Amino acid sequence: MQVISQELPPHDPAVDVTVILVNWNGRDHLEVCIASLLKQSAAAELLLVDNASTDDSLALVRERFGDKVRIIELPENVGYGAGLNAGIAQSQGRFIFALNTDTEIAPACLATLVDCADRYPNCGSLAPKILSFQDPETIDNVGHLLYPDGLSRGRGRLEQDRGQYDSEEEILIASGCAMLMRRSMLGDVGLFDPDLFAYCEDTDLALRARLKGWRCRSVPSAVVYHKYSAATSPYSPEKAFLVERNRVWVSLKCLPAPMLALSPLFTAARLAAQGWGALTKRGAAGQFASNHSRSELFSILLRAWGAALRGLPKALRKRRQVQSARRISVLDTTEWMTTYRMGLTEIALKN
Repeated sequence: MQVISQELPPHDPAVDVTVILVNWNGRDHLEVCIASLLKQSAAAELLLVDNASTDDSLALVRERFGDKVRIIELPENVGYGAGLNAGIAQSQGRFIFALNTDTEIAPACLATLVDCADRYPNCGSLAPKILSFQDPETIDNVGHLLYPDGLSRGRGRLEQDRGQYDSEEEILIASGCAMLMRRSMLGDVGLFDPDLFAYCEDTDLALRARLKGWRCRSVPSAVVYHKYSAATSPYSPEKAFLVERNRVWVSLKCLPAPMLALSPLFTAARLAAQGWGALTKRGAAGQFASNHSRSELFSILLRAWGAALRGLPKALRKRRQVQSARRISVLDTTEWMTTYRMGLTEIALKN
């Protein structure tokens, strides 16, 4: 596999924001997404990192947008985090905006995020309000919540947007679907973990940043519309495998020792709740069981744990690096669970 640089080049003072789209066979979404980026009130550098697509994505972008989009072609699919790293390695902006290709963003989105970032210099990342593309009255997420075993989930997911999240406020995790990152934060914390391939890379980066004292903020006046899991089925076996494997690795790297010691108990409670959801056909586990089977769900769980176990030595080496660089106390991390905790009901009953 190609090695993706973890280095940040010097930024160009003339470039405020670099937008990075990581594409893999996203031809059906790119035109809407890029057109919305070109309508932004804030000027931005636009990079498209292509993960060896086979669907003529690049031909469409070149024909439709020409040199307005700089294309970085990778020889193989290295995943979302490593794709973002490849774009960051060639970026020039003071801020980096990571964006899924299956999105459309409101015209003032980038300018609103940058304005907030300038008002809060200790914010390493900022999250727009993400609404459903198909039903803009429904929330996709407004940042993420964290369960005590390291699993994260969209805050407000599938709720009707009644303005309940319209106050600008501090959160724990910005969704990797659409997030503004401060270049200096990335230089301090490091880039995305390429070993995760896809899913949970936003949680991993957010917790590493929090351990070093960086904050995260929700900016709901900046709006993004998202086609949820358009690139992969929301209940695909591959996604279920990657989410559980990566959750284990992220928790090993980032959770403080007391929380890590208790995490198996919380995992047992979570699996019981999800098992009940699968039996009663409720929540994400119920949807997966309906689309596939309960036995396949159990098999995926075992495969994910086996893969996580094989990666255990590397994950523990990363933990030593992450925890030794921590600037906040273990006591400070209790805020993760007191303020930003996800409950079992969220896991068991929501899709």
